[in-house]
Amino acid sequence: MKQYQTLLFDIDDTLLDFTAAEDYALRSLFEKYDLVLTDELNHFYKKMNHQLWSSFEKGEIEKEQLLHSRFSILFQQLGLTVDGVHLDNLYRHYLEQSAVLIDGAEQLIKQLANHYDLYIVTNGVARTQSIRLKNAGLTPYFKGVYISETIGYQKPMKEFFTHVFENIPKQVMDKTLIIGDSLSSDIQGGFNVGIDTCWFNPKSTKSFIQNPTYEIQHLTALADILL
Repeated sequence: MKQYQTLLFDIDDTLLDFTAAEDYALRSLFEKYDLVLTDELNHFYKKMNHQLWSSFEKGEIEKEQLLHSRFSILFQQLGLTVDGVHLDNLYRHYLEQSAVLIDGAEQLIKQLANHYDLYIVTNGVARTQSIRLKNAGLTPYFKGVYISETIGYQKPMKEFFTHVFENIPKQVMDKTLIIGDSLSSDIQGGFNVGIDTCWFNPKSTKSFIQNPTYEIQHLTALADILL
């Protein structure tokens, strides 16, 4: 097996269950205003939010536009005009309270930290991601946390990874592996800079880009590869 030195981990739906966090935050937001979050509204929000994040990854919109508009768009479905900035801040407050680990994540990270240099690479909001990672008890195992908001570029942009590599001591490209659930940001980002990739694909989704170096359905499989 190829020997690695540096492992780059995504957070959402790789180490932490973002779906659970998102559901909790949305329910809490609607309950605060005595509103009912129907399945239809929930589906509408998730589809719309995914499209906005996809546009952000492609550099088509700024992060502030994404964050400030998504709840204005959502509440328009209820015929309500709201302060999108305020609601997004409230939503992320609730999001920070949920740090549900993906099955096997804690044990995996503890094991890998004894053998590799671990780093976080995420497109999330800096404060929110840092708090969730800390609340999950994972922060001590990572030597650095790189977040698009503080870098000024996002995955899969080459500039994002260039910044990361410039700040990792003794970085060796062919001894680096990125692990994430997103083909468009994590795996494509790895392709863009020529490092090995591991696609965490628990739903066995069909790939729409070239094959990653590894593909796993369970995090325990990564331990089988690396340990």
